[in-house]
Amino acid sequence: MFIGICGGICAGKSTIAQYLINNHGFQQLHLRRTSPTPAVEKTAGEVTLPTFQQNQKDKSSTPAIEFDDADTLLAFVTPRWRENWVTTDIHDETVVDVFERRPFFLLISVDAPITVRWQRFRQRCLAYDMAPPDLGTFVVNNDAHVYSHAGGLALLRYRGHLHLLNNTNSLTSFYEALKSLDLTNESRVRPTWDQYFMALSDLAAKRSNCMKRQVGCVLVREKRVISTGYNGTPRGMTNCGSGGCPRCNSGEHAGVGLDTCRCLHAEENALLEAGRERIGVASTLYCNTCPCLTCSVKICQVGISEVVYSMAYSVDTKVESIFAEAGVHLRQFSPPRAGLIDLSAEFDTLAINN
Repeated sequence: MFIGICGGICAGKSTIAQYLINNHGFQQLHLRRTSPTPAVEKTAGEVTLPTFQQNQKDKSSTPAIEFDDADTLLAFVTPRWRENWVTTDIHDETVVDVFERRPFFLLISVDAPITVRWQRFRQRCLAYDMAPPDLGTFVVNNDAHVYSHAGGLALLRYRGHLHLLNNTNSLTSFYEALKSLDLTNESRVRPTWDQYFMALSDLAAKRSNCMKRQVGCVLVREKRVISTGYNGTPRGMTNCGSGGCPRCNSGEHAGVGLDTCRCLHAEENALLEAGRERIGVASTLYCNTCPCLTCSVKICQVGISEVVYSMAYSVDTKVESIFAEAGVHLRQFSPPRAGLIDLSAEFDTLAINN
């Protein structure tokens, strides 16, 4: 696995890299910077301040592995992809474009409130007997760093596959939160079968024309897609989103007026598309929402062996009872955490659970 980490000054890039090095055997790679150092990474006197990884590199007895450009670094990593590598030298989007050619690359974006980062920067300056900038200067330089038209950091943040918010001042808490995220899980760079088929169900859901909710479904046998479905009005009728289903367009609560609903559920559409003969035994139904009672009895009738869902529904316990009686295995899909993750909240959750 090859992990790149991007973020503003004192956001926590080097700390994450050090966590990966210390706890997961990653080796750090350095990419020489060809453009000028951003002003936010300098003191008020325009003296470049050493970064954490530069200090570690200076103290280490092992020569740093450095590269002049991203292509050379990638050429080094590619035949060694079974090993674990990390770099914090993600200077601009052109570097990301190069690294994303490989399927084993993961880009992590880390950020923190600007006042928190300023305090960290002040402490770093004072540790080296350098004059720290005042908050106003830091903010002005930071804005130039983040929102510059020429390769600003904001564009890099958008490209991140995983976004971390690091507003904790406790290194122990920070490491515990990182541990809970399972950053090195291989499914972050290559999805498992569950992730793959659930992603297909999410994609199918985007085609839904139902006003109430978007539901997608995928029927699978022996890791092959049999059929897909999404909820909406039947073929030849006005789409629900265009007023085709009065019940959905009236905003009725869940469970109310179901006998007047004209929309077919995603599971029904997938079952109708496949037919019982094609479904056969040992088939799995993936759905981004737990099936309702009506769909559950139909799922049992066609002989599906397993149902995997993502979001819960109001009748989950009743559905679970039906499937248990019919011998259908029901389980909830639990992928590694993704999106924007507040590490302090993650640690608070760990503390409560422990």
